[in-house]
Amino acid sequence: MDITNQTRVTEFIFLGFPGVLHLRITLFVIFLTVYLLSLTGNTLIIFIVLMDITLQTPMYIFLGNLSFLEIWYTTATVPKLLDTCLSQVVTISVSGCITQYYFFFSMGATECILLAVMAYDRYLAICSPLRYSLLMSIRVCLRFSAGSWIGGFIAPLLPTILISHLNFCGPQKISHFFCDSDPIFKLSCSDTFLVEALGYTCSSVVILSSFLLTMSSYGHIVVTIIKLSSREARKKTFSTCASHLTVVSIYYGTIIFAYVRPPAKYNFTIGKVISVFYCVVTPLVNPLIYTLRNKDVKKAFRKALARKRMLLT
Repeated sequence: MDITNQTRVTEFIFLGFPGVLHLRITLFVIFLTVYLLSLTGNTLIIFIVLMDITLQTPMYIFLGNLSFLEIWYTTATVPKLLDTCLSQVVTISVSGCITQYYFFFSMGATECILLAVMAYDRYLAICSPLRYSLLMSIRVCLRFSAGSWIGGFIAPLLPTILISHLNFCGPQKISHFFCDSDPIFKLSCSDTFLVEALGYTCSSVVILSSFLLTMSSYGHIVVTIIKLSSREARKKTFSTCASHLTVVSIYYGTIIFAYVRPPAKYNFTIGKVISVFYCVVTPLVNPLIYTLRNKDVKKAFRKALARKRMLLT
């Protein structure tokens, strides 16, 4: 397309969730409440893991990484979402939009890798308990954690660079509450075939490979649990990974639906609704699941409260 006589767009306008004012205010209150609870819950988990020496094991180090990730993952999108609920016009610069795209997908990729690593950790703990401390030492755990972050931030780098070279000359309106890939492509007046294909391939490879590795780990775990002779032993063993399996099911159930599909099949209305789940709801569900189902975390939390009461008295 010839863009020589067209005006370059310097900012985009988020449409968010359209509706009457009282409905948008209601959504604002709901999203703000969930966001604050998510920040509080994930911060609390990080604090407990750092302060309680008994939780400074690979399993809880990974959990602390996940909670830290969730804080920034939700912060990358929710503030603009809240803004769209109250304001008629919410803008973002093109460079700011591309930056948001990069950090959102970087942290999404990091979460996929981290969940796969956490599944592998549970696989070693259940299927190779005698060798667990050797195979998953603190040093190995920290390397896996660092690798998850590095791999996650590398994955969307090339698509982001290609997006930054696209031309935008109108329209300006993004039918979303953050800079997701498909809405950006729809606004470009350049040929986006290459970057769409690359972005779709990268997201599919990261999501599906992480998902398959996670399911492979749990497949071996299930086989090991079935072989246990005692019903009580099977129940106790499965409870150690049930929380993580629940988180995996919720997270992958939404992102696979959203991103592992041909770009032409994107529906903006459904996309926004699905995005609320993995941008807003999942970061809150994670700390709730891990704290409500995990005896060690609840015990450490009670110890932290007891210490605080002693200091105040």
